[in-house]
Amino acid sequence: MVEITDFRMFTVEDLAGRVRDGECSAADLTDVALARIAAHDDELNSFVAVDVDNARAQAVDIDQRIAAGEDVGPLAGIPIGVKDLEDAVGFQTVRGAMHLRDIAPATADSVEVRRLRSAGCVVIGKTNTPEFGWVGDTYNSVFGITRNPWNTQRSPGGSSGGSSAALAGGLIPLATGSDGGGSIRIPSALTALSGLKPTQGRIPAGPAPLGAADLSTLGPMARRIRDVALALDVVVGPDPSDLRSLPLIKGSFRAVCDDPRPPRRLLWCPSVEGSPVDDEIREVVESALEKMRDQGVEVVESHPVFADWRAGVFLAMFFGSMLPVFREVIDSDAYAEVTPGLRAMLDLVVPHVTLDAVEEARKVAQGLSVELAAAMEGFDALITPTTVGQTPACMQEGTVNGEATPKWIAATPPFNMTRRPAGTTCAGFAADGMPVGVQIVGHQLDDLRTLELTAWVEDLLGFDPIAPFGH
Repeated sequence: MVEITDFRMFTVEDLAGRVRDGECSAADLTDVALARIAAHDDELNSFVAVDVDNARAQAVDIDQRIAAGEDVGPLAGIPIGVKDLEDAVGFQTVRGAMHLRDIAPATADSVEVRRLRSAGCVVIGKTNTPEFGWVGDTYNSVFGITRNPWNTQRSPGGSSGGSSAALAGGLIPLATGSDGGGSIRIPSALTALSGLKPTQGRIPAGPAPLGAADLSTLGPMARRIRDVALALDVVVGPDPSDLRSLPLIKGSFRAVCDDPRPPRRLLWCPSVEGSPVDDEIREVVESALEKMRDQGVEVVESHPVFADWRAGVFLAMFFGSMLPVFREVIDSDAYAEVTPGLRAMLDLVVPHVTLDAVEEARKVAQGLSVELAAAMEGFDALITPTTVGQTPACMQEGTVNGEATPKWIAATPPFNMTRRPAGTTCAGFAADGMPVGVQIVGHQLDDLRTLELTAWVEDLLGFDPIAPFGH
């Protein structure tokens, strides 16, 4: 029997198989997660809440059901963290907000968490996020700063940075995330994970919609894309609580990874909307593209595919959608406790959020979608850097050729506006040892092929890096 002390040495699929086969128990995996959190999370601060007794009780129940001959699901015994923008029974959903720090614990799971539990998962606790997921970093006034296992002075990205840090640090093997402007892809890239932003509606966001309702989508997170795929097969499919949810997809995310088909033609766009790209980031991704060319793939370089990208429209959609949540807070003393950067964005954007402005933003998004479809015609996918800038220090902006800029994450928001599925995997490393991601953007609604191509790129590049933390 193999001793399990670090989840990074095993796939989720392998761990669940061992639990089902009796090689280890759900209780064993839960104890490993709890021990690693106790030993290492003071340094990372990836979890904001852990319920030891309840986690152990969940695990014992799964083990008893297996002993009775019951099939507990494809994720048998897998410990998970739930991003603190999503409900899990018994835990507060604080959303990194001071005005919610005394909120009552949730009495029902989100649809995604409920489906993960039904597939055999053990909910360990909640993972950190910036206030209402507002930024591509992870810090807030309630729970503090989350740190990157590759270098604890650097950001793990955001807004799913608590999940990415916990996964890259080997504290848990699976977590939940959400992505309203890059919040799965950015933290995955900065911590050397593979990830996927599904099409909005693939995973129901109910019972309560996400903050950036026109932009956000949920998604499981793991170190490697096949484990993401395994979890996606569990959580996709419609639910009455989410009117945006899509019909059940035909086919299996995990099955398309068994022998992923290579692309024939790829469109390479270093900057999708014209922002400068860090020279080293571009060099790392272009080196990955050369490996694709060596496989006979035609790679065609493109000028920015969005000729009329307007960042202000994205900001209006993203922060304007928070207006219902913050309307009462803005007019109260609690507004002073809102994260300063978020407060500044709300002050800037909210006065301009009118019905006409929202309608105009939706029309712009439709136009961008048409523009993207035309650019991608005849190509299997669009390839970009996942971030155009280098990994920032905690609570700082990333840099492009040494200059700090908020545009270091410019490559991800356009695909929330256009709702395209988009994956990311590790393309290599910068000179400072920090991971660099390559983004694989698929065609409209073509989540299966996008994930399949992400698996193909992951296999081709061959990176399975383990952060120098927690050994």
